[in-house]
Amino acid sequence: MSESPVLTKTPAATGTPVGRHDHTTPVLGRLGLFTVLLGAALPLIDFFIVNVALPTIDHDLAAGPALLELVVAGYGLSYAVLLVLGGRLGDMAGRRRLFLIGMAAFGLTSLACGLAPDAWTLVGARVAQGAAAALMLPQVLATIQAATAGHRRARAMSLYGATAGLSMVAGQILGGVLVSAAPLSSVFGESAGWRSVFLVNVPVAVVGLVLAARSVPETRSDRPAPVDVPGTLLLALSLVTLLAPLTEGRAAGWPLWTWVSLGLFPLTAFAFYRVEQRADARGQTPLVPPSLLRLESLRRGLTLVVPFSIGFGGFMFVIAVALQQGLRMGPAAAGLSLAPMAATFFAASLAGPRLVRRFGSRVVTAGGIIQGVGVVVLALAVWRGWPGLGLLGLLPGVAIAGLGQGLQLPVLFRIVLSDVPAERAGVGGGVMTTTQQAALALGVATLGTLFLALAPGAGMRDALVVTLLVQLAAVVLTTLLSLRLPRAVG
Repeated sequence: MSESPVLTKTPAATGTPVGRHDHTTPVLGRLGLFTVLLGAALPLIDFFIVNVALPTIDHDLAAGPALLELVVAGYGLSYAVLLVLGGRLGDMAGRRRLFLIGMAAFGLTSLACGLAPDAWTLVGARVAQGAAAALMLPQVLATIQAATAGHRRARAMSLYGATAGLSMVAGQILGGVLVSAAPLSSVFGESAGWRSVFLVNVPVAVVGLVLAARSVPETRSDRPAPVDVPGTLLLALSLVTLLAPLTEGRAAGWPLWTWVSLGLFPLTAFAFYRVEQRADARGQTPLVPPSLLRLESLRRGLTLVVPFSIGFGGFMFVIAVALQQGLRMGPAAAGLSLAPMAATFFAASLAGPRLVRRFGSRVVTAGGIIQGVGVVVLALAVWRGWPGLGLLGLLPGVAIAGLGQGLQLPVLFRIVLSDVPAERAGVGGGVMTTTQQAALALGVATLGTLFLALAPGAGMRDALVVTLLVQLAAVVLTTLLSLRLPRAVG
């Protein structure tokens, strides 16, 4: 990396600058790692935190099903569409700079969400919040790739994977607690619960800005490429034509535009691939270089991230609806029912690096088997215990599933990025996070639509069991695909 001299830290440093040295490679200390992981947690928490707040948003703003879908989908779409571009901009202008800009924008857009006077304003603020997240998140992986090496990088990647998985579960738990506690009720009255899930980001973003300015080193590509405008537009069009009709179709009654959009998706996706392929052949740097996808570790890792994230995203949305509307749990109870999943996920993430050193990628296979057992146990509990199912009845299934997920996701992230060169860290991180985010949104759209379509006729119990069995199929696919991963994990 061709960097100007930076404040560097020893590997054991806490992140406090100790002096100026003439090292050309920046070093990410402990405080810097904590700060970028905080930046990774915020966007993922906010993707899921609104799940348990949707009923209160509907009640307060009279949003209706279609606008409620947009509150979720608007964030997810802008986030997924702009992630790769965010990674490219970080490579060009400096990842620390883009991280700071993204963090500041995330805080401001969270404030706008929390103060929204009506449903359409909330939707617009959520779209802007997703765009801010897309500026911030790719810089996290790129900074880890560029400013760590060896065992420190392996540890940082494991912590990133643990943070990503925990954030997705913790978002729903935190959302339930905030909606029920309504800490701002003296200011906002009955709407304080759902507003709190957005406003809580503001002080966190301020702290993140202070810490990032102090502890995160600046990195950028030594051969930055210009923005690929045709590729960016076609990627955006491809994701919108797929995700927009799937997320809005059921609530809107599947109008003509949804089918036209789905019909256009394969055409836009093929056009995107061809444009990127031609740019790569001409020696240019496309938004998603096909040559990057030729890396075996990245390609095979991504094929597992997709079914894993589809199942995970769909499950988190469906369980929030089923517990609140089917079992009549309050937001806090619905959120806290997932606490065992968060605990076992975290424990597995901590054990992951040691297990990977001994067993390699077979840890992912074992994690898939364990997750599958957890989904089966949960489906049986729902089938036998409904409608008297409580937190104790849910505990075994969600705990076992969380253990399996914790053995998979952190390792998959390490595998995907293990062979990506440092100068392409931003692009590699953007490709991975875009794939993950698009798959999470696709899971909400597909499994969520399946559940909501079955529930009126079959009932909540049967709809949830069928959805869990579909998720189980995704788990089985992930487990089988894991057998094709390179045995050694870099």
